[in-house]
Amino acid sequence: MTSIPKIPKISEDQITPLTSELIEIIHLQQEVIRQLKDEIARLKGQKGRPVIKPSALEKPASEHDENKKNPDSGKRPGSAKRKKTEELDIHETRVIRPDSVPEGSTFKGYQDYVVQDIVIRTHNIRYRLERWETSDGQCVTGKVPDEISGHFGPTLVSYILHQYHHAHVTQPLILEELREFGIDISSGQLSRIITEGKEPFHEEKKEILLAGLGVSEYVNTDDTGARHNGKNGYCTHIGNEFFAWFESTGSKSRINFLELLSAGSVSYIINEDALDYMSAHKLAVTQIKKFSGLLNTGFDTENEWKSCLAALGITDERHIRTATEGALFANVIENGLNPDIVIVSDDAGQFNVFLHALCWIHAERSVGKLVGFSEEQRQALEDKRSEIWNFYGDLKDYKKSPCEEKKEELEKRFDEIFKGDTCFASLNQTLKRIHKNKPELLVVLDRPDIPLHNNLSENDIREYVKKRKISGSTRSEEGRRCRDTFASLKKTCRKLGISFWEFLKSRITGKTEIPFLPDLIRERAGKPVP
Repeated sequence: MTSIPKIPKISEDQITPLTSELIEIIHLQQEVIRQLKDEIARLKGQKGRPVIKPSALEKPASEHDENKKNPDSGKRPGSAKRKKTEELDIHETRVIRPDSVPEGSTFKGYQDYVVQDIVIRTHNIRYRLERWETSDGQCVTGKVPDEISGHFGPTLVSYILHQYHHAHVTQPLILEELREFGIDISSGQLSRIITEGKEPFHEEKKEILLAGLGVSEYVNTDDTGARHNGKNGYCTHIGNEFFAWFESTGSKSRINFLELLSAGSVSYIINEDALDYMSAHKLAVTQIKKFSGLLNTGFDTENEWKSCLAALGITDERHIRTATEGALFANVIENGLNPDIVIVSDDAGQFNVFLHALCWIHAERSVGKLVGFSEEQRQALEDKRSEIWNFYGDLKDYKKSPCEEKKEELEKRFDEIFKGDTCFASLNQTLKRIHKNKPELLVVLDRPDIPLHNNLSENDIREYVKKRKISGSTRSEEGRRCRDTFASLKKTCRKLGISFWEFLKSRITGKTEIPFLPDLIRERAGKPVP
């Protein structure tokens, strides 16, 4: 295979800004050629170039080569020994005598040896419901326990839901597994157990969002693809350290996000909050004045709202969109959402509502993707990334002990880092793009309680992506709804330190061993429980 030709050396007095950018474009094209050559080599079974490591922004350069083992013990952190069987429930005790005990021996007690095991077997119950005929000819029949719903017991139903929503086992494999255990069940019955009669779970999931938004000063949010019934769609995640909430829709617009924040109580309200939003998003003054006679008016349905816009003569697509966003924005606040809440995202435009903060990991990633094509450019890139890492470390220190003097210093350093020119034109353009997001990247200076990155949302939504890769797209509306609901419940249980298995058993049997999750969220946040 022919080698990539080198660019002729150009003296510094001949390099103009246009020449510099053209040279970098050629370098980028050469990089694409190298990538194609690597792919060809891979297809031939040969080795390509090594993969570039991901962003190390959360790990300062000074820590990269530190020994991760405990210097005193030589063991990794968290590897201290513990008594593994001390807290186990013992279900059976068997006494074992030695094969032979010599005469005259003295009994010295027992040496315990604990073996953990599980029992997997069918346990079929026949309920014989007594039937009595009263003196007046009426028939009285006994009733099965309240925890029994249908011909499959609560433990079996809990196991099926746990396998499907927690272990990501597909329905065909669950069906095969159950039949091997000796359970007589059809694929249709299995599907109904997974998707039907889950209204109490859906209601608890809805209340999770209401409770989470009600107690939170900030939320992380992100979205991912969620194909449904043969059409592309999206799943949006909203959450923080208290809760996780998922909802799949056919859109990922800002209107869609505001509807999700409405937590099921979607209406369109015209008030001062709505007009302020419209003005901030550059809706023409003449259009805003049309709403002046509708202050403190609400519209309960989308059709009513569209009829209102048509009656006011608002027909331009952008004007309709901005006005609708404003009306939904006012509705979200009317529903009780804290207007000072911070939305932390990775710079997707649909999440830019309320006080918007950006993820530093995503911002730095755009610098990490650059490739220097000369020693000078590579050095400039390395120096700039080191500056960003150090600045990020100082932001983390500021969160611990914020002060006005340190705030002013960090604002000044931000300008120095992202305004300075280097010998690398592509790097300069990237730095300028990051600098435009200065207000959103430095929200932490006024709100040190918020995270500097969106890793929490990305980690939460990864669970949904795994499920999607294993089971594919959803077909029925109930199937999609159940996938969102149980992903929300499972992740919220994990954040609250609750066993998802115990949660499922508690809800299926109707017992109250596991309290209502929204109440636990409020308790964890130190808020009163209604």
